[in-house]
Amino acid sequence: MVEEALVEPDRLDGTPHPRDTVQLYGQAGAEARFLEAYNAGRLHHAWLLTGPKGVGKATLAWRIARFLLTEEEAETGMFGDMPDAKPERLDVRVDHPVLQRILAGSEPRLFRITRSVEEKSKRLRDVIVVDDVRKLGHFLSMSAAEGGRRVVILDAADEMNTQAANALLKMLEEPPKLTTFLLIAHQPAGLLPTIRSRCRELRLATLAPEDMAQALLAAGIEAALGQDEAKALSALSGGSVGAAARILDLEGLVLYGELIAIFQSLPKLDRSRVMRLSEAFAARGSEQKLDLLLVLLETLLFRLARAGAMGPGAQDLAHAAEPELFARLSPNGYAAQRWAQLSDELLARARHGRAVNLDPAALILDTFLRIQRSVAEQSAR
Repeated sequence: MVEEALVEPDRLDGTPHPRDTVQLYGQAGAEARFLEAYNAGRLHHAWLLTGPKGVGKATLAWRIARFLLTEEEAETGMFGDMPDAKPERLDVRVDHPVLQRILAGSEPRLFRITRSVEEKSKRLRDVIVVDDVRKLGHFLSMSAAEGGRRVVILDAADEMNTQAANALLKMLEEPPKLTTFLLIAHQPAGLLPTIRSRCRELRLATLAPEDMAQALLAAGIEAALGQDEAKALSALSGGSVGAAARILDLEGLVLYGELIAIFQSLPKLDRSRVMRLSEAFAARGSEQKLDLLLVLLETLLFRLARAGAMGPGAQDLAHAAEPELFARLSPNGYAAQRWAQLSDELLARARHGRAVNLDPAALILDTFLRIQRSVAEQSAR
C-alpha cells in the first residue's frame, strides 16, 4: 500500500526534497530577476518557473516561498513605511519559526499541489486532477480570514489535466489579495495559453560544470569528479542535476565511453564489443541501465548531427575522442541531416521494442547493425 504522506512526486530520485534544499547553484540570475520585481514593488501574483527538468526550478520555488513568508514582517517599518534596506538575496535565517513550520509541513500560509494518490488503487496518479486544484480553493478561503501573505507551489503545472487547468485558470483570473502562485513547468508549451499569459515567466538556465559539481555534493551525491568528468557530466545531462545524478548512479559516463568506442570502429563495426554490450543488458534487473543506454545513444546521435550542422566546436566535450569522431562521421550539413533522420528512426524502433518487451540483446544488436549500414552506405558514395 502506498501512503500519500510518503509519496513525493516533486522530488527527484536520490536527491533531497526541494523544501529541504537550502542552497541553489547556478541560478543567481533568476533570483536577481525575482528580487528586482519584489524590491520595485512590482511583485506579480503568478510566476511561471521554466527550464529543463532538474536545474533547480522547484528549489527556487521553495526559496521564494520561504523568503516571502518570512520577509512579510520586514515589508513595513514601525510606522507603516517601507524600510530603506532592500533584500539582495532570498536566504532566510535557519532559526526562523516559519522555516521550521515549512520543514515540518505545517505552515498554514503555504499550499503545495502535486500529483496525488488515487484513493481506490493507492497508486500515484499520472496527472494532477481537478480535485487537487479544488483543495486550493478551500485553502484560500480558509486562510483569507487570517490575513497575511500566502504562497501556492504547483509542481508541475504541465502535469495538470484539462479540468484541473481550467480550475486553476479561474483562480489566476481573479487572484486573491497577497497571494503568490509559483507554477513549475518543464514543458510550458503544453500549458493553456491563457494560463501562461497570466504568469510572469522566470526561466532557469542549465548548470555549468562547476555549478553541477557543487549541486551534486549539496544533494548528498558523493562524486569526486575531475574537471573533464564534470564537463562531460554537464554536457550529457543537459545541465540537469537530476539527470546527472541518474547518469552517475548507473555509471553512465563509462557507458557513454563504450558507445564512443563502438562508433570509432565504424564503418566496420566492432561486433564483439557490441555483443558484449548486448549480453550485459540481457541480464535480469538491467532495465534502468538499458533505458539510460537508449538516452545516451540518442544524445550521441544528436551531438553528431549538431557537429555536422554547426561545426565540431559548437558544443562542450562529453568525451576526449569526440572531435576526431565527429569530424570523420559528421563533416557537413548533409551528414548532420542523415544522423538526425537516423536518430528518429532508430529511437522510434527502440522505444517500440521496449514497449513490447523485445529481447534487449536483439534490440541493441539490431540498432547498431542499422547504424553500421547507414555509415557504410554513406562511405560508399
